Amino acid sequence: MNKKIELLAPAGDLERAKTAIRFGANAVYLGGKRFSLRSRASNFDLCDIKEACDYAKEYGAHVHVTVNMIPHDEDLDGLEDYLKELENVGVTAVIVASPSIIQVVKKVAPKLEVHLSTQMSTTNLKAIEYYKRLGVDRIVFARECNLEEVTFIAKNSPIPTEAFIHGGMCVNYSGRCTLSNAMTLRDANRGGCAQSCRWKYHLLQDEQEVSTMDNLFSMSSKDLMAAEFMYDLMEANVASLKIEGRMKSAYYIASVVHAYRKCIDEIGLTGQRLSPERLAYYVNELAKAENRPTSSGFYRGLPTYRDHLYGVNGAGVTHDFVGVVLSYDEVSKTALVQVRNVFTINDELEVFGPKIDNESFIVQSIVNGDNCKIDIANQPMTEVRVPIPFTVYPEDMIRRK
Repeated sequence: MNKKIELLAPAGDLERAKTAIRFGANAVYLGGKRFSLRSRASNFDLCDIKEACDYAKEYGAHVHVTVNMIPHDEDLDGLEDYLKELENVGVTAVIVASPSIIQVVKKVAPKLEVHLSTQMSTTNLKAIEYYKRLGVDRIVFARECNLEEVTFIAKNSPIPTEAFIHGGMCVNYSGRCTLSNAMTLRDANRGGCAQSCRWKYHLLQDEQEVSTMDNLFSMSSKDLMAAEFMYDLMEANVASLKIEGRMKSAYYIASVVHAYRKCIDEIGLTGQRLSPERLAYYVNELAKAENRPTSSGFYRGLPTYRDHLYGVNGAGVTHDFVGVVLSYDEVSKTALVQVRNVFTINDELEVFGPKIDNESFIVQSIVNGDNCKIDIANQPMTEVRVPIPFTVYPEDMIRRK
């Protein structure tokens, strides 16, 4: 069993990179403002990437950078200098989806590992053997591989493998969809996907509309949640377990990373499958961060209609995340909390963080910045003082019980 398996988390900005690392990720992946499929959403310039690398080094973690667009000739301008800069600031690996970029990395920045993106839809050993000859150091499985295929390939692969365990799925083969290109002229393989699959559509049959304004059609997949397969993936010697979601919030990242970190560590310690009770515990922990329904993806085989969302896009917003600990006074047993969502006197809340697991308490009092007692904290980003009967730490998160 691979007890040293890497937990790889997404980061849309520097705050989320630090959050993922602090809550237990062994590595984070992020994108710069160029050459990335999420370039429109990325906030990382070279200075931020360097700061992320320096922060990761303090925790013994690594930073991977996505260079995973499918480039046209004009997209290659500046690539060599960019790769050299990534190498110089301490990036461990680049995630790529083009043989041309693989060759450039090996030529100008040989210290960078090359990880082949899931965009390349790698589903068999022969393909991995070919990519190894090109210089690829790690292969990211296509999301469309089932557990039997992942197990066989991971145990026989000549290079390390990486598998997705959580997050968004594609209604097409990953990297093969051109809906965005056709409908918006935004190239999904060059960083511009408009997520056309999640739009609302009118349905016609024999030129007559069969949908209604209250029931328009969409065709998104449920998100992946693979807690039940963690033992199998670790036993198969997969090198890295990957969470999707570079556009998700810091709270989402903290919750998901924290749950998988504990799950991986428990399996590594016992060497056994999770009991039904422990699996249910981790499923519940992951559900606290969900804003879309989840399924097992392709791990059990070809998904059925139950694994997709028709007619609704399934996205929602929860308000369970209510605050972040800024400091804690051991004498008065009071925390200074930055408010994120509304909470009131007598609410039952729980704190979780790198050093604390789901400790709950009842809100007995709330004191605002004017030193006045209030019954409700409902102004986001303001600071209040709340008694908490156990020790908490800066940057711990507070959510509804």
